[in-house]
Amino acid sequence: MVLDELAKRRELARMGGGKRRIEAQHRKGKLTARERLELLLDENSFEEFDLFVTHRCIEFGMQDTIHHGDGVVTGRGTVNGRIVYVFSQDFTVYGGSLSETHARKICKVMDMAVKYGSPVIGLNDSGGARIQEGVDSLAGYAEVFQRNILASGVVPQISVVMGPCAGGAVYSPAMTDFIFMVRNSSYMFVTGPDVVKTVTNESVTAEELGGARTHTTRSSVADGAYDNDIEALLEVRRFVDFLPLSNGCRPPVQFTSDATDRVEESLDTLVPENPNTPYDIKELVLKLADEGDFFEIQADFAGNIVTGFIRLEGTTVGVVANQPMVLAGCLDIDSSRKAARFVRFCDAFEIPILTLVDVPGFLPGTSQEYGGIIKHGAKLLFAYGEATVPKVTVITRKAYGGAYDVMASKHLRGDINYAWPSAQIAVMGAKGAAEILYRANIGDKEFIRAKTEEYEERFANPFVAAERGYVDDVIMPRNTRRRICGAFAALKTKKITNPPRKHDNIPL
Repeated sequence: MVLDELAKRRELARMGGGKRRIEAQHRKGKLTARERLELLLDENSFEEFDLFVTHRCIEFGMQDTIHHGDGVVTGRGTVNGRIVYVFSQDFTVYGGSLSETHARKICKVMDMAVKYGSPVIGLNDSGGARIQEGVDSLAGYAEVFQRNILASGVVPQISVVMGPCAGGAVYSPAMTDFIFMVRNSSYMFVTGPDVVKTVTNESVTAEELGGARTHTTRSSVADGAYDNDIEALLEVRRFVDFLPLSNGCRPPVQFTSDATDRVEESLDTLVPENPNTPYDIKELVLKLADEGDFFEIQADFAGNIVTGFIRLEGTTVGVVANQPMVLAGCLDIDSSRKAARFVRFCDAFEIPILTLVDVPGFLPGTSQEYGGIIKHGAKLLFAYGEATVPKVTVITRKAYGGAYDVMASKHLRGDINYAWPSAQIAVMGAKGAAEILYRANIGDKEFIRAKTEEYEERFANPFVAAERGYVDDVIMPRNTRRRICGAFAALKTKKITNPPRKHDNIPL
C-alpha cells in the first residue's frame, strides 16, 4: 500500500546513517542530529523540509551509497512558542560532510528565515567539504556564506558547534551573530593539527588548536561553551527568549513580578571608599535585572568588560559594563572589540543598551599600541556613536579621559546619562593631573599631595559634568533600577536616523 511505503521511507530516512553509526555517535557522548532538534525545539513543533533529498554525485562509486536527507536535517519549529528555522548536520551520514544538495537544503531554510522574519539556528557537526564532489561542494559553501551575509542584521543567526567544524566550514558560523560550543567534543579551525605540523612544525592537539577553551578565552571566536549537548541546547533555548524574531520586531516582553521601583540599599555601599579598590560590576547587573536573570556573552574573554542581556520591566536590554575586578576596568584591544560587536548587534535588532561605567582609561603599553589599540578602541567609539537605539548610561565611579567619551557619553548621543555620587569624571586621575599641572614642583611631595587633594575636591566628582548638562542627574545608587526603568520607558518612542549612505566604514 502507498501509505505503508511512505511510512517505510520516512522511517528509513530518519535513521540517518543507520543504527551502528548512531551508536558510535552516542559513544562519543554526542546526540544525533534529530535528538538535538528534539531538545532545542518545543515538543512536536518540528516540521521537516526535504526529508527525501539525496546527493547527485556519481564519482568514486557514490551512486552506490545514498542516504535520504544527505547529511543534514532542516526545517522549522518553535522555541517557547516563537518560530525559528533550523538545520542540524548529521554526522552519521557521510560524516556530516557538505555536498551540493546538503548546501541547498541549508540555503532553503535560510532564505525562508529572511523572507518570513525568524531567527536561524544552525547545529554544526561536519567533517567539512565532501571531497567526492569537488568544486560543487565548495560552491555549496559559498552559497551558504552569501546567505549569512544577506541575513546579517535582518534576522538573528545562532551557530552551535557540536562536533568538528574545519576548513571553509568555519566561515559560516564566523559570520553569524553568536557561536556556542561544547567542551571536549567540538572544535573549529581553518587548518587541522596535521597540516599545522607539516607547514609550521608545531605540534598541537585539535583541542588546543580549536577547542571550546581556545575559542572562548583566547580567540574570542565563540561566545560561550557548555559541558555537553543537552546543556548547550537548553541554554540556547533560554538565549532565544531574549532576542527579537527579526530587525522588524521589537524585543520580546516577558511577564515579571519584579517591581520597577525595587530599592536596593546594598548598592549604596557597592563602590568602596578607596577609589583603587575593585568591586564586582556583575553584582550591580544582577541587582538591576528582572529577577536577577542575566545571560552573559563572552564571559571568559576580555573580562575587563562585561556584555550580555537582562530584562527590565520584562523587556530585553543589552548591558555593557566595565569590570573593575580585571585590569581595573581599563579598555584594551580585546574589550573594545568585544563590546563594539555587541553594541552593533543590539543596534541592528533594536535592543536598548544600558552602559555601566567605571573606566580609568585605555590600557597603556607597547603591546597595546603595536596591536592597534587606536583603531580597535575606535571600533567601540564608532559603534556607540552610530547606534540609534535607546541608550542609558550610569557612571558608578571613574570615567577618565577618552574612555569617558567612548562609553556611551552624552556626546555620542547618549539619551539619559546618570552618575552616582561616587562618580569621578575628569581628564585623568587626580595624582597624575597634579604631577602634570605642577611639573616644576614634582620634587615637593607635600605640595603635590596638597594639589592632588585640591584636584580631587574640584574634579573627582560628578557635579562639574552635571553643571554642564553632560550628566542628566546624580542619583542615589539604591534607586538605580527605578531610574533606568523609567528612562527606558520614556525612550520607547525614540526615533532617530543616521545620514543616508550605502553603508558606514567602521574602522576594522
